[in-house]
Amino acid sequence: MPLTTSSVFPPESHVFQKFPSRRSVVHSTKGIVSCTQPLAARCGIQVLEAGGNCADAAVAVAAGLNMTEPCSTGIGGDMFCLFYDAKTKKISALNGSGRSGNKCTLETIRNSLGLKDGEYGKIPMSSVHAVSVPGAPAGWVDVVERFGSRKLSMEQVLAPAIELGEKGFPVSEGVAFFWDRSEPQIRQASPNGSEMLKKDPSAKDGIRAPKAGEIMKNPTLAKTFRALATEGKKGFYSGRIATELVKVVQDLGGHLELDDLAHHLETGSEPVNPISLKFRGQNVSELLKDAVLDGKDGDDVGLELWEHPPNGQGIVALMALGIIQELEAAGRIPTWGPADFNSAPYLHAVIEALRIAFADAGWFVADPNVADVPTDSLISQPYLAERAKLFDPARASDIPDHGSPALRSSDTVYFAASDADGNAISFINSNYGGFGTCIVPAGCGFTLQNRAANFSLEAGHPNALAPRKRPYHTIIPAAVTNLHDGSLHSVFGVMGGFMQPQGHVQVLLGQVVGRLSPQQALDAPRVCIGSGMSRDGGADRVVFVEEGMPAATVDGLRALGHEVQVVRDMERAQFGRGQIIRWSVDPVEKVGSWSAGSDPRGDGGAYPL
Repeated sequence: MPLTTSSVFPPESHVFQKFPSRRSVVHSTKGIVSCTQPLAARCGIQVLEAGGNCADAAVAVAAGLNMTEPCSTGIGGDMFCLFYDAKTKKISALNGSGRSGNKCTLETIRNSLGLKDGEYGKIPMSSVHAVSVPGAPAGWVDVVERFGSRKLSMEQVLAPAIELGEKGFPVSEGVAFFWDRSEPQIRQASPNGSEMLKKDPSAKDGIRAPKAGEIMKNPTLAKTFRALATEGKKGFYSGRIATELVKVVQDLGGHLELDDLAHHLETGSEPVNPISLKFRGQNVSELLKDAVLDGKDGDDVGLELWEHPPNGQGIVALMALGIIQELEAAGRIPTWGPADFNSAPYLHAVIEALRIAFADAGWFVADPNVADVPTDSLISQPYLAERAKLFDPARASDIPDHGSPALRSSDTVYFAASDADGNAISFINSNYGGFGTCIVPAGCGFTLQNRAANFSLEAGHPNALAPRKRPYHTIIPAAVTNLHDGSLHSVFGVMGGFMQPQGHVQVLLGQVVGRLSPQQALDAPRVCIGSGMSRDGGADRVVFVEEGMPAATVDGLRALGHEVQVVRDMERAQFGRGQIIRWSVDPVEKVGSWSAGSDPRGDGGAYPL
């Protein structure tokens, strides 16, 4: 049986304002949309009301977020999703990430960046060479075709977002802050930046970033959406939009060609098998004891965390969780209780497990269609047990090197949606860093992502840049099922570059260890470490701790040797913005219901149908 309502709300969760937030868990028997923008959520609710399912609603939300939060996401970026089918109890994954151009060889890009032989370097986030083929447009179409209700057309799904662009929408507070901060780069990145700014005769050059509460229109993006809605994928990857995309990239010195977009039109998104880890640690059976209503001796009680496989970094969350499980099994960390949640010893173990996981991911995560990625071995019990031996409970570790598995001798929007049939989708869409490169194809109303900045420029590295290759990807959706019957526990995610797998581990353990409700698990202050992706490793020594973490925890982490920096105010966006939708069944009425939380670091919330 799925979770019961009593297991969604363990006794420890009933504390008013447990953390500095006053959001309540949102419930519905018919479906929920949880995202960072109320108007985008409304796009999804309208689609549910029209008879669509959660997958249809998710694409409507993705488009709505492109309109209302372009500083994080858009059709010029990439997407991934995990879809839970209630009838089959199966989780399916779709990789909607784009590839580098056919002429984007390592030699070509290194020469374009002026890098000498033997000189290590990275593609700058603002560089035109950071632009890879957008995967989101094909992904949106493929999600509706593969997982949608088949009751609504793409025109109906995109209609609410198109209306926002044509009639205008009031800008939310957080978005206004980041829009204003990005205005200089929007102006400088390409000749077409005015499309992403508000027209104001009194402003410099008659344009500026919109302020909170002001009406912003984006009719050119609405026109782009109409092309996708009426013509399908070819409306984006060929014709006017494709021509303008390639033109602006080549005018700025980039190497994308129309053939690269035609290639993605032909290949589309890739259905992939999700990867998972079974978690039975930290007394998770206590959390789930009411879920097994017909429990028998021998029932496998626990949770299974599902993630997207590489080229995504979801494997980091699985490895870290697996290392924590192995540490507990070996008696090197205790079975924690709610009082231990976010204590220094607890966070020390989480931080160190994540460091070890990132050390492997920074080397091995790459496009599995091009490089050999030992996914199964990285999350195998013997390998995780071996990597767990690197943990020292008494002190912070040095940055570890990657291991040898297989016995081989940035800004983003995450959102979730569910429907009355028990289906749920975990969906993430991203420009990578903020507005991406801030480069705007003329007359299109969106910016191009900077995802290719995540390629390595080191020959021989599995993630080294190569033609028609997908880079290491930070965006990852997650889902959790119950081991005893395969029913859905939740869909969830935490957006924000390399914070994402860290957020997955902290939010999931918050529910297991802290016995927190979905909302409280998102309210709780978080920590963030570096990814280990940079050669110098300087920033990777730092543990960023969110304002609101107990002083005793901060002092305790420093005593263990961690270099702690406390992050405050709007900079807390570094810790990501998450959403959770959990499923439970009323033990008396036998009626299923959804319970959702939404991160207070974002402008949105969870909205019931």
